Amino acid sequence: MNAAKNVVVIGAGPAGIAAAIAANLRGFRSVVLDARMPPVDKACGEGILPHGVAALRELGVRLDAGMAHPFFGIRFLDEECLAHAAFSGEPGLAPRRTRLQQILIDRAIEVDVEFQWGARVTHVDSKFFTTNEKQIPYDWLIGADGQNSAVREWAGLRSSAVRRERFGFRRHFRVRPWSDGVEVYWGEGCQMFVTPTGPEEAGVAVFSRDPQLRVEQALERFPALAEKLEGAAPASKELGDTTSLRRLPEVTVGCIALVGDASGTVDALTGHGLSLAFQQAIALADALLQEDLPRYEAAHRKIMAMPVAMTRLMLLMEGSDTIRRRALRLFEETPGLFSRLLSIHSGAVPLSSVSAGEMIQFGWRMLRA
Repeated sequence: MNAAKNVVVIGAGPAGIAAAIAANLRGFRSVVLDARMPPVDKACGEGILPHGVAALRELGVRLDAGMAHPFFGIRFLDEECLAHAAFSGEPGLAPRRTRLQQILIDRAIEVDVEFQWGARVTHVDSKFFTTNEKQIPYDWLIGADGQNSAVREWAGLRSSAVRRERFGFRRHFRVRPWSDGVEVYWGEGCQMFVTPTGPEEAGVAVFSRDPQLRVEQALERFPALAEKLEGAAPASKELGDTTSLRRLPEVTVGCIALVGDASGTVDALTGHGLSLAFQQAIALADALLQEDLPRYEAAHRKIMAMPVAMTRLMLLMEGSDTIRRRALRLFEETPGLFSRLLSIHSGAVPLSSVSAGEMIQFGWRMLRA
């Protein structure tokens, strides 16, 4: 019986907790281990796209206005263009990262997930994991320990080469959001991401290939954004992390599976990280129930296909001022096209719905923009 089987999750970030919740909802007994103590913060954009919100609901997590701030679309801006597209259905939600972790912990406890904080796992093999000098057997083991996953290393699940590693730094400011959407400011060599995280707060992040570029320095390159934040007091300390496009040929081996950033990443500029983790958690729990990890491999590839495609497009825009200017001009002049891309980006329309002819037409429009 699946109810007798134990699931061990290493990593108590949103991906790991979501995986444990999904497993327990299907009759497993899950324990989550993390060497850190909560709350655990991380530099990220904090926005959850609509399909991520839907996945949270499936896990029994409902975020109300007091927990997360809604956002209704995306705006791309540079020195010349402003392109806006709204979500076709429900809004996205933006909770503070630490608040989201606590909400997930509370939900996990409701469904009898066990937590072991401060537990450092030192080794994993095909039958046991070792922590605090104790060897403990497992039925299923889930690695949710981030982009530098030790579980991935122990399991021999090698990733492909990291493409265009970049650096991100995020800080919150006490300011009333001026937009009902997430704003992405494009400049030479960097982008700034503004996410409303409360009625009087916004998270501001900068992404670039310069490990020394911080939020305050980056604002000097974006006078319009700096003006909106003038006089706004910081509401958090600045945190940094790396971001990249990393894909894995396989995300399972034996009784071990990876979720979240441990299973591959897309550039943080896409805003997909949290939403991907929640979808993967549900797909993995379904596969565990069927004792069919190849099913999870297939689902994982499908979940990642569109975000990877969007990452490649955005990295093209990031790497070339000419491509970026043409793309933004095209989005501004043809808002219907931008809305269609946003529908694909947010999961409302599947990537498979775009024909080869439409892709060729998009490329032709880019050349003419």
